[in-house]
Amino acid sequence: MNATVAMILALAVGTYAFRLVGPALHGRVELPARVQELLSAGAVVLLVALLATGSLTEGGGFAGWARPAGVVVAGVLAWRRAPFVVVVLGAAVATAVLRMAWAA
Repeated sequence: MNATVAMILALAVGTYAFRLVGPALHGRVELPARVQELLSAGAVVLLVALLATGSLTEGGGFAGWARPAGVVVAGVLAWRRAPFVVVVLGAAVATAVLRMAWAA
């Protein structure tokens, strides 16, 4: 067994263990309200960081203005409670129109 396979198996076992810990400890461990607030804020910060890196960068550099504009359009449509299909199509159309405008 080479090192790559061993690492994949270790990560798989660790991931499975993390998935089991939640249901196993539910109701047995109580977190203080402050810790719950910090965990909620931390989750939001991680999602915003993922959104920023995914929408602003490509190949280690700036992705251009079309992609962030599409993300903004999707955010506005989601905020206005548009259906999911409308959010996705709105973002795609906005991005495509801006890319065509810059290419022309």
